Amino acid sequence: MNNKVTHVFAKSVICIAITSSFGVSTLSFAQDTPAEVQTKAQGIEVIAVTASRRKSSIQEAPMNITALDGDTMKDQNITELSDVARWVPGLTVPDQGGRTGSPIIVRGLNTNASGPDTDGGTVATYIGEIPLSVDMKILDVERVEVLIGPQGTLYGAGTLGGAIRYLPNKPVLDETSGSIYGQVSSLAQSDDTGSEGGFVFNTPIIDDEFGVRIAFNYLNDPGFIDYNYLVGEPGVSITDPNWSDADEVNSNIKRKKDVNDEQTTTARIMFRWTPNDDIDTTLSYFYQKQDIGGRSIAHGNSLSDDNPLSAIIGDYESAYRVEEPMTNETSLISLEISADLGFAELVSATGYSKSDSDGQRDQTDLLISLDYSYEEFPAFTAFTRDIDSKKVFTEELRLVSTSESDLSWVVGAFYNKQEKTNEGKEFTPGFGEYAVEYWGADQARPDNLEYIQQREEEIIEKAIFGEINYQATEQLSLTFGARFYDYKVTSAIGTDLPLLNTLFFGAGPDDIFIDLQSSTSSESGNIFKFNADYKFNDDVMLYATVSEGYRLGGSNGVPACLNDDDVYQNICGTPDEMSYNPDEITNYELGFKSTWLSNQFHFNAAVFMVDWTDAQVGTFAETGGVDVTVNAASADARGLEISTRALITDQLTGFATYAYTSSELSADAPLLDDGLGNKALDGARLPGTPEHQFSLGLTYMTEITDDIGLDVNYGLTYQSDVYSQVGLLNMGEALPGYALSNMSAIFSKDSWKVTLYVDNMFDKYAYASVRRTAADITVNNDPSIQRYYGHYVVTPRKVGLRFEYLFDL
Repeated sequence: MNNKVTHVFAKSVICIAITSSFGVSTLSFAQDTPAEVQTKAQGIEVIAVTASRRKSSIQEAPMNITALDGDTMKDQNITELSDVARWVPGLTVPDQGGRTGSPIIVRGLNTNASGPDTDGGTVATYIGEIPLSVDMKILDVERVEVLIGPQGTLYGAGTLGGAIRYLPNKPVLDETSGSIYGQVSSLAQSDDTGSEGGFVFNTPIIDDEFGVRIAFNYLNDPGFIDYNYLVGEPGVSITDPNWSDADEVNSNIKRKKDVNDEQTTTARIMFRWTPNDDIDTTLSYFYQKQDIGGRSIAHGNSLSDDNPLSAIIGDYESAYRVEEPMTNETSLISLEISADLGFAELVSATGYSKSDSDGQRDQTDLLISLDYSYEEFPAFTAFTRDIDSKKVFTEELRLVSTSESDLSWVVGAFYNKQEKTNEGKEFTPGFGEYAVEYWGADQARPDNLEYIQQREEEIIEKAIFGEINYQATEQLSLTFGARFYDYKVTSAIGTDLPLLNTLFFGAGPDDIFIDLQSSTSSESGNIFKFNADYKFNDDVMLYATVSEGYRLGGSNGVPACLNDDDVYQNICGTPDEMSYNPDEITNYELGFKSTWLSNQFHFNAAVFMVDWTDAQVGTFAETGGVDVTVNAASADARGLEISTRALITDQLTGFATYAYTSSELSADAPLLDDGLGNKALDGARLPGTPEHQFSLGLTYMTEITDDIGLDVNYGLTYQSDVYSQVGLLNMGEALPGYALSNMSAIFSKDSWKVTLYVDNMFDKYAYASVRRTAADITVNNDPSIQRYYGHYVVTPRKVGLRFEYLFDL
């Protein structure tokens, strides 16, 4: 390669800097030295990772791991987990926008609908060494590591399917440096302009001993879903006017464009202290606040054919009656200490996090579907306000052997305490006054609070875990791991129907009566792991793994249903609905990693089989219809994952992955039904995961002049169809597969870089997942008021211009 790489932005492209789940990484380029040139003979550089709790290259680690470095994620506009997942075989994260947490599905381990709140805790997410459940915007991150498969013998948070680690850049103690960056973007279907800006600043306070690093980012992401059927004044305006009468529509309905916008502030400050060569301490504070205007849901093709709106709702329109904003706020303070004890490294990770959310949901269709005659009120509209809070304290201690020996080991202890509270209030504006006038009710309530639910939950988990590795021969290595855990979950739930009690049962206009009914669930258990890897030579390795994983059980907090016909219970649980047990998997995997042609070509593959028992499933209690979790099914998943990477020429590189996943029930699941007598049977396909996934990346690197570099990147990702319900129960559907193309051109000179990018280049319209199912619009009510079901849609074409300036003082 004759072109000189003089710009500081060396790692730039997705097909050379995204490492596959079987371990390839970035090209190594010279920086800032014109005399040094990159040659093809240098081959593919391998990123060092610490997923095994020891530094190694991905190709050397006998496990299923993907790593993306920070430069790659900036250059490819990878800003969140759903972007990462498109390039990770075995991982599926349907993008549902910021309003609702996107489910994280590993190798098809999912039984719930691919809609809101269906991640189910199958994957643990880490910021540094601290587990934290947050969809973090990627900010000043050294790399992201994705581990597929159970990791409970290496990590404190026991997981069913894997772990995702965001590893921030730590303060550098011998330099003052940083960056300033920003971007503007235009989104198809949006009238607004997107923007983003931020900075990173690093400086030592005491040279080589104490330093600080600050990172800040503000994102203004324009929305693209129009809420064109909002009720003008809930409880006063007619909810469903004559849609062919423009005057009646305009007097009752209001419109708002681009409602699903997002404004997110993300910040981190880190202090690092290294008093000597043996101790390294980092104190950090992380903060993120999201303000989201609404769901990324469209109702085109969702409503029944006899719904008057079905013919006029567009592809990017929502038919919700009220806006559905959400605010999420998360903070984490953590202290990480590592000490070299001579025979081992001691690591202590202590963290305290707090998460709060406040959101609003349109509940009109849910209440009408209960057949309580709410629809007789022409202006009937209902919405819920949800306020959630979670506090988590985590402590993990870990010892990793460092002595040179054929025998090495990792041992750790973990403590985690979570406290959660939730309050949901359901309002029906104007309905109380209507009931007094037309139904003969006693009195109305000023707040029209129709329903209130309060939940409290405390989870305490303790575990000890570890692995021991024996280098049996120069080529053969054996690893044994175990985890012993204990947990206790205490839950309580209380509900009231204030409006009903005020209207008809003599309660005061402001009375609320809630009696929290508590229950407890606890269990102890253990899991094991075995791994063997055999190195045929320095470039070819075969490994086999058998590992177990689990997810905590818990209590649903509902009172038990009594066998007493004289006692009225509006909410209660059957024995199967009171609590739920841990679900467990056994993962069998055979993997192959190889490097060929003097490190010019990588080919890696793995086959796997997963047995899943006592799968946890979200459903509704028979009495009262509140959300509960039950153990409902056993299932299995089988598949193949392939990754290749090649230096095609001195300037052209290529990267491709393919994953095949088949996941289905392995026995009948009588607790999974559609309410019409149809049951989920053995062999039913599981929802949320495509059977086929493919990705392709190409990068061409050249120079425009002697000091201006140009990288042109093209990326293609494809997935086949996805089921929205187990076996298409409850009128579930097969969401069509789709392909997305992305392209970018990166111009760099000295400390400057300018990137022009296009995401979803061909403006593909596709469904990411669904909310509810088509069955929700077939209840015995007027179909014109059924809007409970809709599709999350893929973000349309986005064109952006980004700049970044690096400085070193």
